[in-house]
Amino acid sequence: MESRRAFEISRRELVAGAAALVVSLPFAGLAFADQKEEKKDDAKKAEEEKTEIKKVDTKGLDLKLLKEGTLTVATSPDYPPFENLEDDKYVGLDMELISTVAEMLDLKVEFKTIQFDGIIPAIAAGGQADVGISAFSIDPERAKEINFTDPYYIDDIAIVTMKDNKNITKDNVAKALNDSKIIIAAQSGTTGEDFARETFPDATTKGYGNATDCFAAMQAGQADAVCTNDAVAKKTVKDFYTDAQIVKEIATGEEYAAIVSKDNEDLLKAINEALGILKEDGYFEKLANKYLS
Repeated sequence: MESRRAFEISRRELVAGAAALVVSLPFAGLAFADQKEEKKDDAKKAEEEKTEIKKVDTKGLDLKLLKEGTLTVATSPDYPPFENLEDDKYVGLDMELISTVAEMLDLKVEFKTIQFDGIIPAIAAGGQADVGISAFSIDPERAKEINFTDPYYIDDIAIVTMKDNKNITKDNVAKALNDSKIIIAAQSGTTGEDFARETFPDATTKGYGNATDCFAAMQAGQADAVCTNDAVAKKTVKDFYTDAQIVKEIATGEEYAAIVSKDNEDLLKAINEALGILKEDGYFEKLANKYLS
């Protein structure tokens, strides 16, 4: 009797389970259909947002490329949101911009890491890269060594301190930083370094090879403040050094541009034509919204 009763219960459970499965199948189908529709919507949205790539006619131009069919780009990938390395991939506003320019010239793009203060000498000397892009501010002294492309972004300067630093505040930053006991970290060769030296002559401005090292030094107590570009400061305190804060923003209106050898006028011409098309199409605004908002 026990085995018969157990069999009856098992049979009832089996029938109930089968019924539940039959009922659930249409809903599962609906779920899969919904997921497919969502993927279609996402793909459609991505397609709508994708900028149509207009080609630049380079016939008759001697681009003097290091590698045929490839634009070799020198950058210092430690300056988010403009250039950074994520999972060994070069990402950021500058990286996407120059990749689009290369596509417009019917070229592949190949990135080469060079410390920031070594990029201009490398481009000027030739043999290492065709173009440099690393949030370079247009500067008369730099222009003596290389050619700047047309500008693609305007930025300002910012001063960053640790949140627990009560000696330097938004109210006293100008006076507090200009003190012989103060150390200001700045990336070597940048306008941030120049600004710190000129604006706070009594302080010690210490140059570092990359922006990340500047913030690490400040966090470790080896520097009192960091002087860098505004967009970089905002990105860094928001995503990487949340225990730091911006205490001062200075409107310097620096124009960013890529750099090309003075011996390569044709490449400069081609890149400027591509930048002109992108600017007219509103591409710069799309990039800014993607990386800076």
